[in-house]
Amino acid sequence: MRKIGILGLVGVLALGLAGCWGGSDHTTVVIQSLSDQPVDGDIGFTAPGTYSISQADITRNVLYGIDSGGTEYRAFLDFPLDGSTGGGVVPLGATIVSADIEVYVNNVSFSSSVPTLLDLVPFPLTGLTSGDYNSAPLLTRSLFDIRTLDINNFVRIDVTSLMVEAQRLEMRDLQLRFLLDLAATSGLVQLDDGVVGRAPLLTVEYR
Repeated sequence: MRKIGILGLVGVLALGLAGCWGGSDHTTVVIQSLSDQPVDGDIGFTAPGTYSISQADITRNVLYGIDSGGTEYRAFLDFPLDGSTGGGVVPLGATIVSADIEVYVNNVSFSSSVPTLLDLVPFPLTGLTSGDYNSAPLLTRSLFDIRTLDINNFVRIDVTSLMVEAQRLEMRDLQLRFLLDLAATSGLVQLDDGVVGRAPLLTVEYR
């Protein structure tokens, strides 16, 4: 279950003591941050070389996978780590204990199970470009599936390895790209990025 602050605002800051006596070495902090909707978006590619870019503050969702016309989409989510949009702060130098994102699945089409890759990849805060579609990832987490059973539900995705790498690189945003597994030939997923209470949410525990 997601834990958002009052009125759905981000910036939840919780202190927990993992040790019996709460020594400083065992103190952890949990923060949450919603994705930055004006930065979020998707890019569609139609062979032989046509790109279409959509921003989530207009479409209210993001897509990844292949549609009925053969256009392949990749979705991009930006989670600020510096509190710039009202979310919690992960200071540089913090040790990441765990991190996950929750996304709300609006729809899954053309396949009952969509094999999904999730990349850590930098992209401009000022707007996606066609070059972001196939830019080299900094790190990719292990393959997972989004299924038709997930429609109208939240899905929690472990992004600890990606968050650790973002922290190592001193990135001030956790920037993620969803894409269909390169070996797959069908499946299209629509993630909500507009309805209050369904926006993509990052939770990080650090010490």
